Amino acid sequence: MSGAILSIESSCDDSSVAVTDIETKRVLFHKKISQESDHALYGGVVPELASRLHAVALPSILERCREFFGSLKAVAVTSEPGLSVTLMEGVAMAQALAISMNLPLIGVNHLVGHVYSLFIESESVFPLTVLLVSGGHTMIMEVYDYNEVKVLASTLDDSFGESFDKVAKMMGLGYPGGPLIEELAKKGDPYRFSFPVPLKNSKKIAFSYSGLKNAVRIAIEKSEGSKELAPHIAASFQRAAIEHLVDKSVKILDLKKPERFAIVGGASANMQLRDAFLRECDTRGIELLFAPLEYCSDNAVMIGRAAIDGYKKALFTPATKLKANPKSTIFGDA
Repeated sequence: MSGAILSIESSCDDSSVAVTDIETKRVLFHKKISQESDHALYGGVVPELASRLHAVALPSILERCREFFGSLKAVAVTSEPGLSVTLMEGVAMAQALAISMNLPLIGVNHLVGHVYSLFIESESVFPLTVLLVSGGHTMIMEVYDYNEVKVLASTLDDSFGESFDKVAKMMGLGYPGGPLIEELAKKGDPYRFSFPVPLKNSKKIAFSYSGLKNAVRIAIEKSEGSKELAPHIAASFQRAAIEHLVDKSVKILDLKKPERFAIVGGASANMQLRDAFLRECDTRGIELLFAPLEYCSDNAVMIGRAAIDGYKKALFTPATKLKANPKSTIFGDA
């Protein structure tokens, strides 16, 4: 084995550690501990609670991969963007490991990590047009290399995944909302409610979910908690939310005419979303790429895979100078 990279992910509510072989890109170890059940009690992620849970989970996972320590050539960690208090847990651990083992440290942009979820155990292929849909971000970007990214469109307010979480909370379904809305929608008529498709008549290429979310709120209030109408509300909301994504995305596809288009991020696991984009890309002769379902949500494997390209470019940061940054330096404030 040529050597490996140990990677850490703690940008939000998933504690994850992975070890990846640099030469073969094979995943040697991966463990993720989800905090979903802890945060579900509050209807969303509580940053301080997440930080405390990371402080317990990360060292526990690290103990399980000690057998690989002798082969490590670098340590990588998500350093931006994310929740400041949770990022700090991962960064502090990475700094301690890098200093104590005299290893170079690689700070990885979390959003770049999602792009690299497409290349788990394989070579990276650029340039690539990418739609990122998650609980915190909705954007389309052109990715030319590990650290060369251009944002083409982003959300003006809520993200795609965030809108699902908020609608689920309004409906009393629980957290996280994406899978719950998707499952309930299977029993409903997606055209029962004529929710507005955001920015439908606007030439602006951007995303917005606040207006749709408000329309759904009004429908929920009028339904007075009707269990009969709930599946129809969920299905109609999901249809409008995805139609908005498709509507703005195909404008960019028709303009840029890329050979390949990829969709990444936790919300890309939505099957209705995947089907809608498959149809659009098929009609345009565009190859559509998705990350494996197990790597759609936050994980250290994607961070490790991105770090391999960073390692080969020697993009190291002195351990004492790496900081947890809640905003993205590569993507601006997107």
